[in-house]
Amino acid sequence: MPKPIVAITIGHAHYTRIFSDAAWRALNSFADVLHHPGAEPADKAALLALLPVADACITGWDVATIDADVVAAAPRLRAIAHTGGSVKRFVSDAVWQHGIHVTSAAPALARDVAETTIGLIIVGAKRILPLGQHVREGGWRECTAWPAREVHSSVIGIVGASNVGRHVIDLLRPFRAQVLLYDPYVSDEEAARLGVTKVDLPELVRRADILSLHAPATPATHHMISRELLQQMKDDAVLINTARGALIDEPALVEELSKGRFFAFLDVTDPEPPALDSPLRRLPNVVVTPHLAGCITDCGHLGEMAVEELRRFFAGEPPLNRITPDQFGRIG
Repeated sequence: MPKPIVAITIGHAHYTRIFSDAAWRALNSFADVLHHPGAEPADKAALLALLPVADACITGWDVATIDADVVAAAPRLRAIAHTGGSVKRFVSDAVWQHGIHVTSAAPALARDVAETTIGLIIVGAKRILPLGQHVREGGWRECTAWPAREVHSSVIGIVGASNVGRHVIDLLRPFRAQVLLYDPYVSDEEAARLGVTKVDLPELVRRADILSLHAPATPATHHMISRELLQQMKDDAVLINTARGALIDEPALVEELSKGRFFAFLDVTDPEPPALDSPLRRLPNVVVTPHLAGCITDCGHLGEMAVEELRRFFAGEPPLNRITPDQFGRIG
């Protein structure tokens, strides 16, 4: 029986970043591989050239939309394994109409974001950045503007039990902190299994010493951290956003940060990057990083998960993270 043909719709420049040696060995063990012809990410012309003989494809962040034209030109295409998180940008209705199996490596990517978040939680609780600046300016322990605290005695509010949110909850277990969760799709019973207390969003914002956002960007979550909620945050709280900038009313956030009441770590902004004259670039109580919470140079685990998804698909085994059209309303 011939092996299925798997097209790699990722530019060569990303190969070493996304595919480990183990991923290539695993893929070649069950499939014949059709490589992207050039160094650039797969545009529509490249998809039309690659996919007509492909039984499956592995996609990356820069893949073109797999629209009706592409699907029509790919009669054998049965599965798409995405090495990134969200598939909403490039998966069209035509993919679902033709019953193509879609998976995402979001759970693998989520672990990287969660680890970054834990680092920011620790640095934020201990006030490392403002206290470091205080010492640089000649001070020592007499600073009272940003009192340091322990993670285990902090109330940590998690907004969104997404892949990332669940990883953060799991990584917080050894710290024994009190963890609050807001997620309308999680029942009280599931929250109990996660070891967290489910509350509504206003209560979570009011009580949290550290507020960490992990919800998807959807119409329902746009500016969910509103002006009113920002005004209710504790003085000396820490706000962390490694999800999407659109979750926060950014002008309102700038207003509150300008009062010096709390500290923010923003790995994402809206727009991204922030304007050169944005106050977010100069306020002393905010740190903006260039959307790097996920993997940067070594993303081999993403390729390994995509390959494993295709191995499972062709072997008739259950997928690790299948995406279905009914999920589109509540995923990023």
